[in-house]
Amino acid sequence: MSVALDEALSRRARGELVCAEQQLAVVVDLLRRFSTTLVNFCEIAIARGRRLGMSPAVEPMRTEFFRGETGRSAASWNRILHHVFFARRFQQKLRIVADTIVELDEQFAAAADELSRGTSIAPMDCWRKLDCLHYDLNTCLREAEIMLKSFLRALPAEQLEVFSAELEAPLTPKRAQQLARTSPASA
Repeated sequence: MSVALDEALSRRARGELVCAEQQLAVVVDLLRRFSTTLVNFCEIAIARGRRLGMSPAVEPMRTEFFRGETGRSAASWNRILHHVFFARRFQQKLRIVADTIVELDEQFAAAADELSRGTSIAPMDCWRKLDCLHYDLNTCLREAEIMLKSFLRALPAEQLEVFSAELEAPLTPKRAQQLARTSPASA
């Protein structure tokens, strides 16, 4: 997805607007797949994490790691809730990361749609917004990666195979739609 977005941004910079917009359609499709998979991981880890005797240790998200308002707002809420929900920090952070991914995905698709339809009042701002949203989605990916590592350290060895099977199970169309409609993190 990142490579495809870089290609779209490069084409736009060279003045190849039609090709850039076509490349953007590929990016949106790849982003939707990526987001659905990442949110699915979060949902599975939340459910499995509730059954763990020991909750994995997590740090709150940091606002300075995000560029856009959605990511910063989510990080602010995570920091507040981190100090309120001691026993459920892991699940709470995963929920916020998942909701943020869904919201960022929707914003990305909307901005890309504006560009491809030619309805954007400020196309340069839309392209900058796409770059910012991509950065924040990448930050969410890194947060999820760290949480996966914490989760795997806390997961008993005998549960590893079941967890792996849950992650590898194909998403049913109904489940994919549910993940795509997860309510976004709000302030």
